[in-house]
Amino acid sequence: MIMLASEVLDGRPDQRAFGGIDMTVRRNAFGRQVDSFEAPVDIDGIDGGSFHAVFIRAPWVERVGEAVDVLGRVVGGPAAGRIVAVRQGNLLATAFHPELTGDLRVHQFFVAMASGVRQRS
Repeated sequence: MIMLASEVLDGRPDQRAFGGIDMTVRRNAFGRQVDSFEAPVDIDGIDGGSFHAVFIRAPWVERVGEAVDVLGRVVGGPAAGRIVAVRQGNLLATAFHPELTGDLRVHQFFVAMASGVRQRS
């Protein structure tokens, strides 16, 4: 998510990003590594209920441009409502680590997106 952002807050002065997604992200927004946590995230376009997300030194999205689709937000707790999954065109970014769970829905969504399979709105 940080690498794909057009603007990074709380980064190093010399930090650069690819700028592929028109968004502003805040590094380590949820805290340091010791503040890592797990929380449910509702993700648009992915059926089956909330996704159990693992956040490790995670950023969150502070701002999105008009071309960016907000796909996921934290469901509860002090971070409720924070944007943690976005898409712009053929780029997908998450603030959490879907590879750390046994739930393959985010990976399946990405594969379908990358292969051009039409996603529901």
